Amino acid sequence: MSTLLTPDTLAHLQSWQGRSESLHDLITPAPLRALSATLDRDDAEPVAGTELPPLWHWLFFLPHHRQSEIGPDGHAKRGGFLPPVPLPRRMWAGGRLHWHAPLRVGDEVRRVSTIESVTHKAGRTGDLLFVLVKHEVHNAHGLCLTEEHDIVYRPAAQSGDAAPAPLSAAQQVQPGAVWQREVVPDDVLLFRYSALTFNGHRIHYDRQYVTQVEGYPGLVVHGPLIATLLVDLVRRHSDRPMKRFEFKALRPTFECADQRHLRVSGQPDASGQHIRLWAQDYAGWLTMQASAELV
Repeated sequence: MSTLLTPDTLAHLQSWQGRSESLHDLITPAPLRALSATLDRDDAEPVAGTELPPLWHWLFFLPHHRQSEIGPDGHAKRGGFLPPVPLPRRMWAGGRLHWHAPLRVGDEVRRVSTIESVTHKAGRTGDLLFVLVKHEVHNAHGLCLTEEHDIVYRPAAQSGDAAPAPLSAAQQVQPGAVWQREVVPDDVLLFRYSALTFNGHRIHYDRQYVTQVEGYPGLVVHGPLIATLLVDLVRRHSDRPMKRFEFKALRPTFECADQRHLRVSGQPDASGQHIRLWAQDYAGWLTMQASAELV
């Protein structure tokens, strides 16, 4: 059982609440072309004024830490904007997004990020720390997107730790999906998405590190990539703009070196405005649940 989060340590970490930072960027077409290829889409060439698809803002405001500032897991060393949590496992647990106006190629954009809360919970294997970050993205016309980003920090895996009971997608999600797509989350796909998002976290591309240091059975599929695949499924079946999207990661998804599939599924309601979405791994275990609201 982890004892890294003493009351003094927790109080220090919670002193980060209310901190904010502001970043600027320019929406350029090259990352859009690259993600379109990565998702196996046949999109038109993006030009000035092309609307940014939902969640593709994750291609911008990327971290640019110097190499000397990178920690042993490939992330930036702890501290700075995010609190220096002494738990080694860091995961993107979920998020909620609300689009107010479109972002477009050529927009000069600003993202204001604020740490809303730092919350401690006791899990089966020790301390859990949840950090909630609120992002607000503006262009020259005003606020375009509000996003709440959930980050969870966990202790290192220990021998003898009991794995949480998985949830069967077939039993948890009823009725069956109207929309489905299967994707092979191999190491090439994970590498391309890591490169596009300048994500150095070694759990996504370094099989020796992820299995021997962090104790996972294989490379971990990025939570944001799965969320992007869920939104991409909606875009393949509906031209209506997205107003809201929320998602929650339930279980890590691992790359399939033997070509087994990750399945993303969607179930729209009768109006076509509200859509239940979920992802399951090759064994049929539910790995992410989400919902989308269209205009």
